[in-house]
Amino acid sequence: MSEEFEQRISYYSDRIAAKLDSVLPGPEVEPCRLHEAMRYSVFNGGKRVRPLLVYAAGECLQVPESRLDSPAAAIELIHAFSLVHDDLPSMDDDDLRRGLPTVHRQFDEATAILAADALQPLAFSALTEIDDISSDTHVQLVQLLANACGSIGMTGGQSIDLQAEGRTLGAEELEHMYALKTGALIHASVMSACLLAEAVPPDRAAALDGFSRALGVAFQIRDDILDVEGQTEVIGKSAGSDVRLNKATYPGLLGVDESRKRCDELLTDGLQFLDVLGTAEPLTWLARFIVDRGK
Repeated sequence: MSEEFEQRISYYSDRIAAKLDSVLPGPEVEPCRLHEAMRYSVFNGGKRVRPLLVYAAGECLQVPESRLDSPAAAIELIHAFSLVHDDLPSMDDDDLRRGLPTVHRQFDEATAILAADALQPLAFSALTEIDDISSDTHVQLVQLLANACGSIGMTGGQSIDLQAEGRTLGAEELEHMYALKTGALIHASVMSACLLAEAVPPDRAAALDGFSRALGVAFQIRDDILDVEGQTEVIGKSAGSDVRLNKATYPGLLGVDESRKRCDELLTDGLQFLDVLGTAEPLTWLARFIVDRGK
């Protein structure tokens, strides 16, 4: 396509919103309060970075859009589930998410837990709605997302994060935590498109794997920098929460300047992986947008 990926973001945002709306039960469906909380946690102004990565990778691999809608929705549902849990009093105890009251503040703690719990199986249900793929590919998609959100992925990373409060982690330990906590779902976003493409050569699959892993760590380091430098009304959540909770972070270990430097290094490394694809403008643009946000 001749236009930049930026020009297609609103189109894809509308597409994923429509898909999420069709997957989520309406607020009039019993249990109404639970379904209202689920929808509140999903339709709260997020940038939809992970679904956009699914579509961007799909463009690079010429995957039909209709085949990408379900995994894009599934990954966003998992992301929403994780944010609801992260914000709970037993975790980060946050009052704001994307400039709005967190789910447990808007509703109550029990409803927030149940809403998040319901979003997770709904994500896997969404994956069943892809019609034109083999059963083997379906299994691979389920395994990819399960690994990304389980104890060897996002949930495991959150566990390490909680255990590290008040401790000093080395740079390698921090990047391992980031690779699980944030990177695993970003990796799944890119690789789900790879699974849905037609016979991707091993070198291209390896390139997308390397790109997505570098991007995932860079994303979290940028998030840490924004927590230090950002303003609550801009970043949409309480600024300085990492310091308040005494979390192990890159800026806390090495300072903001070194964190910026590492972010830029990871972005450069990630983009170099894409050279083998030839034309990869959608992923290149989106990666720069993700890592440079807030600059």
